[in-house]
Amino acid sequence: MSTPASFFLHPLDHAQGRAEKPFKHTFFQSHRLLIGLNTLLPGQEQHLHEHADQDKCYVVLAGVGAFQVGETVQTCAAGDLILAPAGVPHGVVNTGADMLTFLTIIAPFA
Repeated sequence: MSTPASFFLHPLDHAQGRAEKPFKHTFFQSHRLLIGLNTLLPGQEQHLHEHADQDKCYVVLAGVGAFQVGETVQTCAAGDLILAPAGVPHGVVNTGADMLTFLTIIAPFA
């Protein structure tokens, strides 16, 4: 069981860049849900992929990136919510000059 202090988080406190590959940090994981933080340095990407039985959403916290869901590519920035239903290809490229930081939420997470 988590401690009460771990129920309240400031995700950007955990953000860090990693030159060799994108950074990931998991805040919560159960068989029902995964909530994590991803950071991409300029030019880094999360390649197009899909989850057959899992819905996913991204919440952009900082930076700018080109998010793709299905055939649609859109530039997104802090405050944007991106939805990727199960079975739909999705990915992201940091197209900005600064680190791109976003929450990733996946359900169910088996």
